[in-house]
Amino acid sequence: MGRTYAGILGPLAMVVIICRGLKDSAGLEGTLTLAIVALAIYAVVGSIVGRIAQATVDESVRLKIERQLNPPDADGHANGTAT
Repeated sequence: MGRTYAGILGPLAMVVIICRGLKDSAGLEGTLTLAIVALAIYAVVGSIVGRIAQATVDESVRLKIERQLNPPDADGHANGTAT
């Protein structure tokens, strides 16, 4: 998921910077330099956010499966646990 987020956010940031440069009639070198820097920064941020999201989803699914495999008994304790 991290690679997917990085692959989306990085190029999106680059396109936004290029469009802003075109709209403002900015210089080519400065606009492309800023776009490449934005690409790198947002790709790193996207990778970090994607890894956090993947860990959150994995943990949620793991807990849900554990609850389904060990349903609580009449006392409210999970089956197979010592009291």
